[in-house]
Amino acid sequence: MKLNGSEIIAECLLEQGVDTVFGYPGGAVLNIYDALYKYSDKINHILSAHEQGAAHAADGYARTTGKCGVVIATSGPGATNLVTGIATAYMDSIPLVAITGNVSNDLLARDSFQEVDICGITMPVTKHNFIVKNVEDLANVIRKAFRIAMTGRKGPVLIDIPKDVTAAVCEYTPAAPAAVNNPLLSDKHDFERAAALMAAAKRPMIYMGGGVVSADAERELLSLAEKYDCPVASSVMGLGGFPASHRLYMGTIGMHGGYETAKATDSCDLILTVGARFSDRVAGDRKKFGKDATIIQLDIDKAEINKNVHIDACLLGDLKDTLSALTEEVDETSHADWVEQVTAWGKMVQVAQTPDSEEYAHPYHIIEAVQALADQGDIIVTDVGQHQMWVSQKYAFEKPRTWCTSGGLGTMGYGLGAAVGAAVANPDKRVILFTGDGSFHMNLNELATVCSYHLPITVVVMNNQVLGMVRQWQKLFYGRRFSQTDPHRATDFVAVAQGFGVKGLRIHHDGEVETVLKQAFADRDPVVIDCRISPDENVLPMIPPGKTADDMITEME
Repeated sequence: MKLNGSEIIAECLLEQGVDTVFGYPGGAVLNIYDALYKYSDKINHILSAHEQGAAHAADGYARTTGKCGVVIATSGPGATNLVTGIATAYMDSIPLVAITGNVSNDLLARDSFQEVDICGITMPVTKHNFIVKNVEDLANVIRKAFRIAMTGRKGPVLIDIPKDVTAAVCEYTPAAPAAVNNPLLSDKHDFERAAALMAAAKRPMIYMGGGVVSADAERELLSLAEKYDCPVASSVMGLGGFPASHRLYMGTIGMHGGYETAKATDSCDLILTVGARFSDRVAGDRKKFGKDATIIQLDIDKAEINKNVHIDACLLGDLKDTLSALTEEVDETSHADWVEQVTAWGKMVQVAQTPDSEEYAHPYHIIEAVQALADQGDIIVTDVGQHQMWVSQKYAFEKPRTWCTSGGLGTMGYGLGAAVGAAVANPDKRVILFTGDGSFHMNLNELATVCSYHLPITVVVMNNQVLGMVRQWQKLFYGRRFSQTDPHRATDFVAVAQGFGVKGLRIHHDGEVETVLKQAFADRDPVVIDCRISPDENVLPMIPPGKTADDMITEME
């Protein structure tokens, strides 16, 4: 059948199982939006307040479902407004297809109105990108984009389409989506060698990351950990990939991880790294990381092997396959004394707590009270900063895909857009966004989207009226010279929320935490809760950049 380019886009999205897209219309995508109008009974479009919010929403949709998120924007500023969202997805290996319009072919490279080379701009932060200059190529490019986004190490792909291509007509032939095939790249000898190294270890640990969640390999990891009787530490990206209540779970690893994980990393004789990449926030001093340990790395991306830390053996392939094969090779083992030692380390060092105050609420109290009211499957989203680390430390994640945060890029302003995507993708769940006043100022315009679609999002603003994490570093490393981290803003978040048509509540001190949160959780209405916390609360423990567990900070003057 003959269709125009915009109709081909819609048909190809349906082929790929897409039922929801996020975006914002504009001149270069008018034809696409005309097609979306015709296909509105099959494709749900969520209109954001800003293209960056739409990109983060597509990201949140992808993280919480495992599907490929889709975002659409017009040319020029519409396309460039997507870049931070695309880079966020790229750094965390999130599957995303971004479709941008551009000026017509005859206007390209002429500095035309709202023209920009978005392929050149996004080349470093996409797995691949395309500009489609002929309508005959459009269907195959879209299919290829989804295959690239979902195959191997997942990530974002961009398709740039000149306006005349979206109007041109050609023959369209439907096709089934290509099956995702991630071949096992390691052979039986590799698994036997890894199992032998594991059998020789007396003090092993598992360091897991976001790859476990991406591969839906949480059951396979659990089976291996239990059979091998091995403590498990998670990166911030890996939260939810291993149940927090399990006896083998140590907590998070890295700069703001617990003493037990840092001590175990320094004392173990084997580290089994599963879907993680030894980032600088985990391996602060790369030369001393696991200094006495044999390191085995399981990953789908060969480029990660020996990139940050030297490893002794690797198993390449989809984690569901590599974990299953390794579990078959490993003998059932007990490391009871080692597990007991790690547990004991967790009780040795206590982080200094600020005393209760009638002036402020405590972040830990707020987080624990939220968890007590939330269902286990509710989705937790954060922005970036102190609140993000407090949640990663204190919220007990039991299930995968219940945690959304910008781990690699550290994008302030990520949270509310991602919460929108998570809420649209999971209409039966409550979405809880923990944010800081600094991060929330960057994206609160998406409250318009929350209100328009009446999304059940509870926004918890940890409001210390400073840029808390940067200020904490200024305390530690810059002689308490608080340059531009006390912005003296007078924003009333309750009034702001009400101005957008969303309920606003406030917590002044610890005594109000349970009462106000119960009021917020009483129904499924969207709500913003302004929680006043002290500007002098810190994220502890902390291992300074480039240091080890021996340099861990557990209290501050």
